[in-house]
Order: sequence, then structure tokens, then C-alpha cells
Amino acid sequence: MIELTGWEPLGISVDWAAIERELGVPLPADYKELYEAFGGGVFSDSVYFLGRDEGVSFDFMAQWRVSVDQDSKLKDVSAVDPYAVYAPGGKGLVEWGSTEWADEYCWLIDAERPGDYPVLARAHDLGGWHRYDMSTSEFLYRVLADAEFQPFGIAQYNLGTRFEPGSGDPADSQPR
Repeated sequence: MIELTGWEPLGISVDWAAIERELGVPLPADYKELYEAFGGGVFSDSVYFLGRDEGVSFDFMAQWRVSVDQDSKLKDVSAVDPYAVYAPGGKGLVEWGSTEWADEYCWLIDAERPGDYPVLARAHDLGGWHRYDMSTSEFLYRVLADAEFQPFGIAQYNLGTRFEPGSGDPADSQPR
């Protein structure tokens, strides 16, 4: 991803033990590398990556906490139906990315199977979840660079592969 985007890694220092303690599971190693290198922001003006952001727009943990709270209020219905939002000790989805077209990119996490992180993706206009047994970075790379990676590949739109870090402004809910 660094080579694809020409990005200079940020080298963000992260207390992974605290984050993983709150989640109740370890996160994928390649996601941690992406997080430390990029923080949170937008690839190709279209693909939102949750990492760390001084605001809340691209903050992975802030977004997860909001999702858990919202899903718990829905009772018998879930915003990620037929799944649930992952809560510590359980099984469910954790969103790590999305697009301006409301596509969603998540991991299916099962606390009883740490280390198994299939990517589940849902295209807003198609509905239904697609499962990909690949790493976060491979999925993201294919979205950005593989025009044949449908329905999620965006390379055919010639949007480039640049990365723009998050705004850092908590009042700004949209990327700049």
C-alpha cells in the first residue's frame, strides 16, 4: 500500500495492548501496520480507512464504540444484518473502512477464533455481504488497483491511488 500510494509512513506509536484489551481480541497484524503507517483518512478520494484521527471521522475505536452502542439499542435488529456488530467476547462485524458510495468493509471477528479475520464487504446498491478470505491490505490493494475486483474495485474510474490523511477536526464529519 505504501508503494502503491507513494505515501511516507507516519510511524504512529500505538498502545495495541490497550486497544486489543478493550476489543477482547487481537487485531490483524497487517491492519496494525496500515494504521501505524497511514493513520485514518481517504484513499483515492473515495475509500475511507479507519485508523487514528485527532477528530472522530476516521478514528477506528471511536467508530467501533458508536457502532456497538447503536447496535445494542436496535434490540432484535442489526445495522449489519444478518450479523451483529462485534462486542467483546462475541462474534460479529467490526468496520475498518467504507466508501463515499456507502459500501462497507468489515472483519468478521469471533472471540473464540482469534487470528481468523475474513473481510466482509457490502455494496450499498447491491445489498448482501461478500466474504473475502484475504488480508485487510490485500483487500484494500485490490479495491484501489484491480479494476476486475468487482463489485468493489475502483481502478476503472481512474481516481488514482493517493492517500489524504483525516481532517483532525472533530466538527468536520466529512473528509477534506
